Amino acid sequence: MEQIRRLESEMDFLKNEHFASPVVCDSVQPSLDQSPHKDSEDSGKNSVIDSLDKGENKDVHLSKSDEVDSTVPKENFPHSFPRREREGIPSSSPSSKNTVHFDKPNRKLSPAFHQALLSFCRMSADSRLGSEVSRIADSETSVMLMLGRCLPHIVPNVLLAKREELIPLILCTACLHPEPKERDQLLHILFNLIKRPDDEQRQMILTGCVAFARHVGPTRVEAELLPQCWEQINHKYPERRLLVAESCGALAPYLPKEIRSSLVLSMLQQMLMEDKADLVREAVIKSLGIIMGYIDDPDKYQQGFELLLSALGDPSERVVSATHQVFLPAYAAWTTELGNLQSHLLPTLLNKIEKLLREGEHGLDEHKLHMYLSALQSLIPSLFALVLQNAPFSSKAKLHGDVPQIEVTRFPRPASPLQDVSTVVGSREQLALLLQLYDHQLEHEGTAGWETLLWVVNQLLPQLIEIVGKINVTSTACVHEFSRFFWRLCRTFGKIFTNTKVKPQFQEILRLSEENIDSSAGHGVLTKATVPIYATEVLTCYVQEEDRKLLIGFLEDGMTLLSLSHAPLDSLKVSFVELG
Repeated sequence: MEQIRRLESEMDFLKNEHFASPVVCDSVQPSLDQSPHKDSEDSGKNSVIDSLDKGENKDVHLSKSDEVDSTVPKENFPHSFPRREREGIPSSSPSSKNTVHFDKPNRKLSPAFHQALLSFCRMSADSRLGSEVSRIADSETSVMLMLGRCLPHIVPNVLLAKREELIPLILCTACLHPEPKERDQLLHILFNLIKRPDDEQRQMILTGCVAFARHVGPTRVEAELLPQCWEQINHKYPERRLLVAESCGALAPYLPKEIRSSLVLSMLQQMLMEDKADLVREAVIKSLGIIMGYIDDPDKYQQGFELLLSALGDPSERVVSATHQVFLPAYAAWTTELGNLQSHLLPTLLNKIEKLLREGEHGLDEHKLHMYLSALQSLIPSLFALVLQNAPFSSKAKLHGDVPQIEVTRFPRPASPLQDVSTVVGSREQLALLLQLYDHQLEHEGTAGWETLLWVVNQLLPQLIEIVGKINVTSTACVHEFSRFFWRLCRTFGKIFTNTKVKPQFQEILRLSEENIDSSAGHGVLTKATVPIYATEVLTCYVQEEDRKLLIGFLEDGMTLLSLSHAPLDSLKVSFVELG
């Protein structure tokens, strides 16, 4: 409408200027630049699309002389009448409601004769299309009504490969049309426009849906767009179901919050549980992640956790990967806001790992262990961000001037931007400042009153080390998984934390003494996964000369004590294999 108003003001300006000749030529010529052999239907379609794209109102009332001159070839048009006459042509605004007057011929023919004479013109208003052509719209409302009537007839006659060109026209009409029934029909056409929309075509439809949502608001999005998604949730073509799954995420910011946490969440849950196509479930997971970024109903927390476990256990690697990249970080952010990261999410995953180890004495379910442990690993950035944001120095972390650059190798490479600590805390500059204060606090002021970090030191680490002490080194996959976890934990929490908090706890468990060589308790822990994990990940996490010396001494002492106690050397063998 703004474009139409702007056009009207421009035409008023042109009226005051009496249509200077260059303007007349520029504005009229495009209507004449049509080949007489070109298909009339294509011309009509292109003119409608062009008028939509350019915001021009084509409802121009031609004078009698204009009608005659329109038959003159384009190249001869500028010379068809003198400049002075062209400057004197009266203007007719498209929005004007005044009656248009035409020159009457100075003839004495009867009206009946004139009427009979004109009947030989090849015109017809008997058909639907003839009726539309014979009554040109004279306002923006009538344009919308006309488009609403014509588009359902145009769409089936457009090649499938080119139908996305109609998306702007359909959406604009659906947005502005006054009749709810017609809007519903147009949106139905949109979602059925292409039989099996490819990735690019789905992106165009989604982009249009978001633009529609921004214009009409949450009430109409709920009432008009969501029903179209619901209708296709079980469509036989996966591309259509994929469009539904992607729409739920794209429209999430524009829906009423009650609908986000009820209907949309239920739709996605149903698709995750029932859809057999990996691509569809992958899209569902990404949309669930977006929903988790907007949901604010604490009662849905448990439902989100159950969905998370289902996603982590999905048989498709694509779905699991999307879970780690999108769903899990988004859910962790919400969990952190609710204060449940250290009180529920992390402890629950640890307890599930412990239960697996207890039940797996005669056969460990390594797939489930990998599932839970990889989830813990993906939560490390969120945990570290929580520690930084709840530190004693957090109130001092105000950006002033330059801050030191973060080393490129300071953090492990994140699986997605949502697992980047700088994204979680707000920016790389903010993270650099927090890291500077974090290292200073650990080195000079300690951890007193730092509840989130004390939880990591006093609860998380001891429980993890205890779990590792129960794993046989023959379970190479488990050893490798835990090794990766501890490496990522140490690299994320930093060198000072590793040296002062992680190493001492391992050393306490692995204290090597000749006094207890003969006791099974004395060498029991040396035969478990604790040895290779400490040797290959904790001691080699940072390339330091001190660590290299510690590693050599630890391996030598371990070999001596295991030999003297006649214990298996498997733990040391695995350590050497992991060290490469």
